[in-house]
Amino acid sequence: MPLEPVRRSLRNDVVVLAKETRTTPAVTILVGLRAGAFHDPSGREGSAALLARVLDRGTEHHTESEIADELDGRGASLSVMAGRHQLTVSATCLSEDFDTIFSLVGDVIRRPLMDAHEVETRRAELLTAILQDEDDPGAVAVDVLMGRLYPHHPYGRRPRGTAQTVGRITREHLIDFHQRWFTPEGTTVVVVGDVDADSVLAAATRAFESWVSPRAPESPMARIPRGLARDIEVVPMMSKAQADIAYAFVGVRRSDPEYYPAWVMNNALGQYALGGRLGDSIRERQGMAYYVYSTLDASLAEGPFMVRAGVAASDVDRTVASIDRELTLVARDGLSTKELDESKNYLIGSIPRQLETNAGIAGFLLSVQIHGLGIDHDQRLPDFIAAVSLDEANRAARRLLDPLRACIVVAGPYQKPDVAVA
Repeated sequence: MPLEPVRRSLRNDVVVLAKETRTTPAVTILVGLRAGAFHDPSGREGSAALLARVLDRGTEHHTESEIADELDGRGASLSVMAGRHQLTVSATCLSEDFDTIFSLVGDVIRRPLMDAHEVETRRAELLTAILQDEDDPGAVAVDVLMGRLYPHHPYGRRPRGTAQTVGRITREHLIDFHQRWFTPEGTTVVVVGDVDADSVLAAATRAFESWVSPRAPESPMARIPRGLARDIEVVPMMSKAQADIAYAFVGVRRSDPEYYPAWVMNNALGQYALGGRLGDSIRERQGMAYYVYSTLDASLAEGPFMVRAGVAASDVDRTVASIDRELTLVARDGLSTKELDESKNYLIGSIPRQLETNAGIAGFLLSVQIHGLGIDHDQRLPDFIAAVSLDEANRAARRLLDPLRACIVVAGPYQKPDVAVA
Protein backbone atom coordinates (compact mmCIF):
# COMPACT_ATOMS: atom_id res chain seq x y z
CA MET A 1 0.00 0.00 0.00
CA PRO A 2 1.25 3.51 -0.75
CA LEU A 3 2.20 5.63 2.24
CA GLU A 4 0.32 8.76 1.10
CA PRO A 5 1.34 10.92 4.06
CA VAL A 6 -0.28 14.28 4.72
CA ARG A 7 2.14 17.17 4.13
CA ARG A 8 1.61 20.70 5.42
CA SER A 9 3.82 23.75 5.92
CA LEU A 10 3.36 26.06 8.89
CA ARG A 11 3.44 29.81 8.38
CA ASN A 12 7.10 29.91 9.42
CA ASP A 13 8.07 27.19 6.86
CA VAL A 14 8.28 24.25 9.27
CA VAL A 15 7.27 21.21 7.20
CA VAL A 16 4.95 18.67 8.84
CA LEU A 17 4.53 15.12 7.52
CA ALA A 18 1.93 12.85 9.11
CA LYS A 19 1.26 9.19 8.37
CA GLU A 20 -1.51 7.44 10.29
CA THR A 21 -1.01 3.76 11.12
CA ARG A 22 -3.27 1.73 13.40
CA THR A 23 -1.31 -1.49 13.84
CA THR A 24 -0.27 -0.60 17.41
CA PRO A 25 -1.35 2.18 19.84
CA ALA A 26 2.05 3.86 19.50
CA VAL A 27 3.52 6.92 17.81
CA THR A 28 6.98 7.80 16.49
CA ILE A 29 7.98 11.47 16.38
CA LEU A 30 11.02 12.47 14.31
CA VAL A 31 12.16 16.07 13.91
CA GLY A 32 15.04 16.85 11.56
CA LEU A 33 16.89 20.16 11.68
CA ARG A 34 19.56 21.24 9.22
CA ALA A 35 22.08 21.64 12.01
CA GLY A 36 24.45 18.72 11.61
CA ALA A 37 28.24 18.47 11.73
CA PHE A 38 28.45 20.07 8.27
CA HIS A 39 27.85 23.40 10.04
CA ASP A 40 30.48 22.98 12.76
CA PRO A 41 32.66 26.13 12.86
CA SER A 42 36.24 25.62 11.78
CA GLY A 43 38.36 24.89 14.84
CA ARG A 44 35.29 23.85 16.86
CA GLU A 45 34.47 20.58 15.13
CA GLY A 46 32.19 18.50 17.34
CA SER A 47 29.83 21.39 18.10
CA ALA A 48 26.76 19.60 16.73
CA ALA A 49 27.78 16.36 18.45
CA LEU A 50 28.16 18.10 21.82
CA LEU A 51 24.93 20.06 21.40
CA ALA A 52 23.09 16.80 20.67
CA ARG A 53 24.27 15.42 24.01
CA VAL A 54 23.23 18.56 25.89
CA LEU A 55 19.95 19.39 24.15
CA ASP A 56 17.61 17.18 26.20
CA ARG A 57 19.34 17.75 29.55
CA GLY A 58 16.93 20.41 30.74
CA THR A 59 14.92 23.22 29.17
CA GLU A 60 13.61 26.58 30.33
CA HIS A 61 10.45 24.76 31.50
CA HIS A 62 11.70 21.32 32.57
CA THR A 63 14.73 20.17 34.53
CA GLU A 64 16.67 17.14 33.37
CA SER A 65 15.12 15.01 36.12
CA GLU A 66 11.61 16.22 35.23
CA ILE A 67 12.18 15.21 31.59
CA ALA A 68 13.46 11.79 32.68
CA ASP A 69 10.52 11.28 35.05
CA GLU A 70 8.01 12.33 32.38
CA LEU A 71 9.46 9.84 29.90
CA ASP A 72 9.88 6.98 32.36
CA GLY A 73 6.42 7.43 33.83
CA ARG A 74 4.82 7.10 30.41
CA GLY A 75 7.08 4.40 28.99
CA ALA A 76 8.27 6.87 26.37
CA SER A 77 11.73 7.52 24.95
CA LEU A 78 13.53 10.56 23.57
CA SER A 79 16.92 10.72 21.88
CA VAL A 80 19.01 13.25 19.98
CA MET A 81 21.57 12.45 17.29
CA ALA A 82 23.82 14.66 15.19
CA GLY A 83 24.49 13.47 11.66
CA ARG A 84 26.36 15.00 8.77
CA HIS A 85 23.65 17.43 7.61
CA GLN A 86 20.83 16.81 10.09
CA LEU A 87 20.43 16.89 13.83
CA THR A 88 17.44 14.72 14.69
CA VAL A 89 15.26 14.55 17.78
CA SER A 90 13.23 11.34 17.95
CA ALA A 91 10.66 10.13 20.44
CA THR A 92 8.30 7.20 20.82
CA CYS A 93 5.24 7.06 23.04
CA LEU A 94 1.77 5.61 23.39
CA SER A 95 -0.86 7.38 21.34
CA GLU A 96 -2.61 8.57 24.51
CA ASP A 97 0.57 10.44 25.49
CA PHE A 98 1.20 12.00 22.08
CA ASP A 99 0.31 15.62 22.95
CA THR A 100 2.43 15.63 26.11
CA ILE A 101 5.51 14.05 24.50
CA PHE A 102 5.23 16.16 21.35
CA SER A 103 5.13 19.30 23.50
CA LEU A 104 8.24 18.08 25.32
CA VAL A 105 10.03 17.52 22.01
CA GLY A 106 9.19 21.07 20.93
CA ASP A 107 10.49 22.44 24.22
CA VAL A 108 13.76 20.52 23.92
CA ILE A 109 14.31 21.85 20.40
CA ARG A 110 13.40 25.47 20.97
CA ARG A 111 14.33 26.18 24.59
CA PRO A 112 17.26 24.03 25.78
CA LEU A 113 18.80 25.27 29.00
CA MET A 114 22.37 24.12 28.24
CA ASP A 115 23.38 24.31 31.87
CA ALA A 116 27.13 24.85 32.32
CA HIS A 117 27.48 21.74 34.50
CA GLU A 118 25.68 19.63 31.88
CA VAL A 119 27.94 20.99 29.15
CA GLU A 120 31.02 19.85 31.08
CA THR A 121 29.49 16.46 31.91
CA ARG A 122 28.51 15.77 28.30
CA ARG A 123 31.84 17.09 27.04
CA ALA A 124 33.56 14.44 29.17
CA GLU A 125 31.29 11.78 27.63
CA LEU A 126 32.05 12.99 24.11
CA LEU A 127 35.79 13.05 24.80
CA THR A 128 35.57 9.45 26.02
CA ALA A 129 33.79 8.48 22.79
CA ILE A 130 36.49 10.24 20.76
CA LEU A 131 39.23 8.34 22.62
CA GLN A 132 37.39 5.09 21.96
CA ASP A 133 37.23 5.93 18.25
CA GLU A 134 40.95 6.69 18.23
CA ASP A 135 41.56 3.20 19.63
CA ASP A 136 39.34 1.48 17.02
CA PRO A 137 41.15 0.64 13.75
CA GLY A 138 37.89 0.72 11.79
CA ALA A 139 36.95 4.20 13.02
CA VAL A 140 40.52 5.44 12.52
CA ALA A 141 40.66 4.13 8.95
CA VAL A 142 37.39 5.87 8.01
CA ASP A 143 38.25 9.16 9.75
CA VAL A 144 41.68 9.38 8.11
CA LEU A 145 40.28 8.36 4.72
CA MET A 146 37.55 11.01 4.82
CA GLY A 147 40.15 13.66 5.64
CA ARG A 148 42.23 12.62 2.63
CA LEU A 149 39.28 12.14 0.27
CA TYR A 150 37.74 15.53 1.18
CA PRO A 151 40.74 17.68 2.17
CA HIS A 152 39.01 21.03 1.60
CA HIS A 153 35.41 20.17 2.43
CA PRO A 154 33.36 19.73 5.64
CA TYR A 155 32.90 16.04 4.77
CA GLY A 156 36.58 15.58 5.58
CA ARG A 157 36.18 16.70 9.18
CA ARG A 158 35.49 14.30 12.02
CA PRO A 159 31.79 14.57 12.98
CA ARG A 160 32.60 14.18 16.67
CA GLY A 161 35.56 16.52 16.42
CA THR A 162 38.87 15.89 18.15
CA ALA A 163 39.88 16.23 21.79
CA GLN A 164 41.40 19.61 20.94
CA THR A 165 38.41 21.04 19.06
CA VAL A 166 35.82 19.76 21.55
CA GLY A 167 37.90 21.20 24.37
CA ARG A 168 37.53 24.67 22.82
CA ILE A 169 33.71 24.63 22.70
CA THR A 170 32.09 26.76 25.42
CA ARG A 171 28.50 27.00 26.54
CA GLU A 172 28.31 30.34 24.72
CA HIS A 173 29.49 28.65 21.52
CA LEU A 174 26.70 26.08 21.83
CA ILE A 175 24.11 28.80 22.39
CA ASP A 176 25.37 30.61 19.29
CA PHE A 177 25.28 27.39 17.23
CA HIS A 178 21.72 26.75 18.40
CA GLN A 179 20.58 30.27 17.55
CA ARG A 180 22.29 30.19 14.16
CA TRP A 181 21.18 26.80 12.85
CA PHE A 182 18.04 25.82 14.79
CA THR A 183 15.48 27.67 12.70
CA PRO A 184 11.98 26.98 11.34
CA GLU A 185 13.24 27.04 7.75
CA GLY A 186 15.02 23.74 7.37
CA THR A 187 13.01 21.94 10.07
CA THR A 188 10.90 18.89 9.22
CA VAL A 189 8.47 17.27 11.66
CA VAL A 190 7.47 13.68 10.90
CA VAL A 191 4.85 11.81 12.94
CA VAL A 192 3.92 8.21 12.19
CA GLY A 193 1.54 6.07 14.20
CA ASP A 194 -1.81 5.87 15.91
CA VAL A 195 -2.74 9.55 15.63
CA ASP A 196 -4.67 11.37 12.92
CA ALA A 197 -3.17 14.06 10.71
CA ASP A 198 -5.35 16.85 12.15
CA SER A 199 -4.07 16.14 15.66
CA VAL A 200 -0.49 16.12 14.39
CA LEU A 201 -0.92 19.46 12.63
CA ALA A 202 -2.57 20.98 15.72
CA ALA A 203 0.28 19.79 17.96
CA ALA A 204 2.91 21.08 15.51
CA THR A 205 1.16 24.44 15.31
CA ARG A 206 1.13 24.78 19.11
CA ALA A 207 4.76 23.76 19.45
CA PHE A 208 6.41 25.45 16.48
CA GLU A 209 4.33 28.08 14.67
CA SER A 210 5.29 30.90 17.05
CA TRP A 211 8.96 30.12 16.42
CA VAL A 212 10.65 33.02 14.61
CA SER A 213 14.37 32.77 13.92
CA PRO A 214 16.05 33.88 10.69
CA ARG A 215 18.38 31.33 9.17
CA ALA A 216 22.01 32.13 8.45
CA PRO A 217 22.72 32.27 4.70
CA GLU A 218 24.24 29.13 3.18
CA SER A 219 26.46 28.97 0.14
CA PRO A 220 25.39 26.70 -2.73
CA MET A 221 26.77 23.17 -2.43
CA ALA A 222 29.82 23.19 -4.71
CA ARG A 223 30.70 20.10 -6.72
CA ILE A 224 33.43 17.98 -5.15
CA PRO A 225 36.23 17.00 -7.54
CA ARG A 226 37.47 13.42 -7.65
CA GLY A 227 41.05 12.60 -6.70
CA LEU A 228 43.50 12.51 -9.56
CA ALA A 229 45.90 9.83 -8.31
CA ARG A 230 45.94 6.81 -6.03
CA ASP A 231 46.49 7.82 -2.41
CA ILE A 232 47.55 5.33 0.27
CA GLU A 233 47.99 5.94 4.00
CA VAL A 234 48.97 3.43 6.69
CA VAL A 235 48.17 4.08 10.36
CA PRO A 236 50.14 1.55 12.45
CA MET A 237 48.22 0.26 15.49
CA MET A 238 50.44 -2.64 16.42
CA SER A 239 48.57 -3.81 19.51
CA LYS A 240 45.39 -4.59 17.57
CA ALA A 241 44.28 -8.04 16.45
CA GLN A 242 43.26 -7.15 12.89
CA ALA A 243 43.77 -4.51 10.24
CA ASP A 244 40.88 -2.46 8.88
CA ILE A 245 40.89 -1.23 5.29
CA ALA A 246 38.92 1.75 4.02
CA TYR A 247 39.07 2.13 0.23
CA ALA A 248 37.02 4.87 -1.42
CA PHE A 249 36.23 7.28 -4.20
CA VAL A 250 34.18 10.47 -4.30
CA GLY A 251 30.71 9.21 -5.28
CA VAL A 252 27.48 10.85 -6.45
CA ARG A 253 24.86 13.13 -4.98
CA ARG A 254 21.45 11.77 -4.06
CA SER A 255 20.01 14.16 -6.63
CA ASP A 256 22.32 12.90 -9.40
CA PRO A 257 20.41 11.08 -12.19
CA GLU A 258 23.13 8.42 -12.02
CA TYR A 259 22.30 7.64 -8.39
CA TYR A 260 19.96 4.74 -9.19
CA PRO A 261 22.36 2.98 -11.60
CA ALA A 262 25.17 3.48 -9.06
CA TRP A 263 22.97 2.09 -6.26
CA VAL A 264 22.12 -1.02 -8.26
CA MET A 265 25.76 -1.50 -9.29
CA ASN A 266 27.00 -1.11 -5.70
CA ASN A 267 24.50 -3.64 -4.44
CA ALA A 268 25.79 -6.24 -6.90
CA LEU A 269 29.40 -5.36 -6.14
CA GLY A 270 29.46 -5.34 -2.38
CA GLN A 271 26.12 -5.84 -0.62
CA TYR A 272 23.71 -8.35 -2.14
CA ALA A 273 24.08 -12.03 -1.16
CA LEU A 274 26.60 -11.75 1.69
CA GLY A 275 28.67 -9.04 0.12
CA GLY A 276 28.18 -9.42 -3.63
CA ARG A 277 31.25 -9.91 -5.79
CA LEU A 278 33.61 -8.61 -3.10
CA GLY A 279 32.26 -10.99 -0.47
CA ASP A 280 32.33 -13.94 -2.83
CA SER A 281 35.93 -13.30 -3.87
CA ILE A 282 37.61 -12.10 -0.69
CA ARG A 283 35.68 -13.86 2.06
CA GLU A 284 34.11 -16.95 0.52
CA ARG A 285 36.66 -18.09 -2.06
CA GLN A 286 39.88 -16.73 -0.54
CA GLY A 287 38.84 -16.90 3.11
CA MET A 288 40.63 -13.69 4.04
CA ALA A 289 38.17 -11.13 5.35
CA TYR A 290 36.38 -11.06 8.69
CA TYR A 291 34.04 -8.72 6.85
CA VAL A 292 33.95 -6.99 3.47
CA TYR A 293 31.26 -4.81 1.90
CA SER A 294 30.78 -1.61 -0.08
CA THR A 295 28.54 1.39 0.54
CA LEU A 296 27.25 4.28 -1.56
CA ASP A 297 26.73 7.27 0.74
CA ALA A 298 24.95 9.66 -1.61
CA SER A 299 24.02 12.89 0.19
CA LEU A 300 23.40 16.58 -0.49
CA ALA A 301 26.93 16.63 -1.88
CA GLU A 302 28.97 13.81 -3.39
CA GLY A 303 29.39 11.34 -0.53
CA PRO A 304 31.90 8.49 -0.62
CA PHE A 305 31.66 5.22 -2.48
CA MET A 306 33.53 3.08 0.03
CA VAL A 307 34.76 -0.48 0.38
CA ARG A 308 35.43 -1.69 3.93
CA ALA A 309 37.27 -4.82 4.97
CA GLY A 310 38.70 -6.29 8.16
CA VAL A 311 41.54 -8.79 7.73
CA ALA A 312 44.60 -10.26 9.39
CA ALA A 313 47.64 -8.04 8.92
CA SER A 314 49.29 -10.72 6.79
CA ASP A 315 46.40 -10.53 4.32
CA VAL A 316 46.29 -6.74 3.81
CA ASP A 317 48.26 -6.72 0.55
CA ARG A 318 46.24 -9.60 -0.93
CA THR A 319 42.96 -8.02 0.13
CA VAL A 320 43.74 -4.64 -1.41
CA ALA A 321 44.90 -6.39 -4.58
CA SER A 322 41.65 -8.38 -4.65
CA ILE A 323 39.58 -5.20 -4.24
CA ASP A 324 41.58 -3.64 -7.09
CA ARG A 325 40.94 -6.67 -9.25
CA GLU A 326 37.19 -6.91 -8.61
CA LEU A 327 36.65 -3.19 -9.20
CA THR A 328 38.73 -3.29 -12.37
CA LEU A 329 36.74 -6.24 -13.70
CA VAL A 330 33.39 -4.56 -13.01
CA ALA A 331 34.54 -1.28 -14.56
CA ARG A 332 36.06 -3.01 -17.60
CA ASP A 333 33.66 -5.88 -18.29
CA GLY A 334 30.54 -4.74 -16.47
CA LEU A 335 27.93 -6.69 -14.55
CA SER A 336 26.12 -9.65 -16.04
CA THR A 337 22.42 -9.53 -16.83
CA LYS A 338 21.84 -12.04 -14.02
CA GLU A 339 23.68 -9.83 -11.50
CA LEU A 340 21.72 -6.78 -12.61
CA ASP A 341 18.35 -8.52 -12.33
CA GLU A 342 19.12 -10.08 -8.94
CA SER A 343 20.35 -6.75 -7.58
CA LYS A 344 17.26 -4.87 -8.77
CA ASN A 345 14.91 -7.54 -7.43
CA TYR A 346 16.65 -7.47 -4.07
CA LEU A 347 16.45 -3.68 -3.76
CA ILE A 348 12.79 -3.56 -4.81
CA GLY A 349 11.96 -6.38 -2.40
CA SER A 350 13.69 -4.61 0.48
CA ILE A 351 11.45 -1.52 0.25
CA PRO A 352 8.45 -3.04 2.08
CA ARG A 353 10.76 -4.32 4.83
CA GLN A 354 12.12 -0.82 5.32
CA LEU A 355 8.57 0.47 5.77
CA GLU A 356 7.32 -2.18 8.21
CA THR A 357 7.71 -0.05 11.36
CA ASN A 358 6.71 3.45 12.39
CA ALA A 359 10.39 4.34 12.84
CA GLY A 360 11.25 3.00 9.38
CA ILE A 361 8.47 5.01 7.74
CA ALA A 362 9.46 8.16 9.65
CA GLY A 363 13.11 7.86 8.61
CA PHE A 364 12.11 7.28 4.99
CA LEU A 365 9.82 10.32 4.93
CA LEU A 366 12.45 12.55 6.51
CA SER A 367 14.99 11.49 3.87
CA VAL A 368 12.44 12.12 1.12
CA GLN A 369 11.89 15.65 2.40
CA ILE A 370 15.60 16.42 2.84
CA HIS A 371 16.41 15.41 -0.72
CA GLY A 372 13.25 16.81 -2.31
CA LEU A 373 12.19 13.46 -3.77
CA GLY A 374 8.45 14.06 -3.70
CA ILE A 375 5.70 12.93 -1.36
CA ASP A 376 4.90 9.90 -3.53
CA HIS A 377 8.49 8.67 -3.71
CA ASP A 378 7.64 5.32 -2.11
CA GLN A 379 5.32 4.62 -5.05
CA ARG A 380 7.82 5.69 -7.71
CA LEU A 381 10.96 4.16 -6.18
CA PRO A 382 10.40 0.59 -7.46
CA ASP A 383 10.00 1.91 -11.00
CA PHE A 384 13.22 3.97 -10.71
CA ILE A 385 15.11 0.82 -9.72
CA ALA A 386 13.44 -1.41 -12.31
CA ALA A 387 14.24 1.08 -15.07
CA VAL A 388 18.01 0.84 -14.54
CA SER A 389 19.51 -0.77 -17.63
CA LEU A 390 22.64 -2.86 -17.84
CA ASP A 391 24.35 -0.11 -19.86
CA GLU A 392 23.50 2.50 -17.17
CA ALA A 393 24.79 0.34 -14.31
CA ASN A 394 27.99 -0.42 -16.19
CA ARG A 395 28.45 3.24 -17.10
CA ALA A 396 28.20 4.11 -13.40
CA ALA A 397 30.87 1.49 -12.67
CA ARG A 398 33.20 2.99 -15.27
CA ARG A 399 32.63 6.47 -13.86
CA LEU A 400 33.18 5.57 -10.21
CA LEU A 401 35.54 2.60 -10.03
CA ASP A 402 39.15 3.32 -10.95
CA PRO A 403 41.77 1.76 -8.64
CA LEU A 404 44.38 4.17 -10.00
CA ARG A 405 42.38 7.00 -8.35
CA ALA A 406 41.41 5.20 -5.15
CA CYS A 407 42.00 6.66 -1.70
CA ILE A 408 43.08 3.86 0.66
CA VAL A 409 43.75 3.81 4.39
CA VAL A 410 44.92 0.80 6.38
CA ALA A 411 44.78 0.97 10.19
CA GLY A 412 46.00 -1.81 12.45
CA PRO A 413 49.04 -4.04 13.04
CA TYR A 414 50.53 -3.31 9.64
CA GLN A 415 53.59 -1.25 8.73
CA LYS A 416 54.26 -1.76 5.05
CA PRO A 417 54.67 1.76 3.56
CA ASP A 418 53.00 1.02 0.22
CA VAL A 419 50.44 -1.29 -1.35
CA ALA A 420 50.85 -2.01 -5.05
CA VAL A 421 48.07 -1.87 -7.61
CA ALA A 422 47.07 -5.34 -8.71
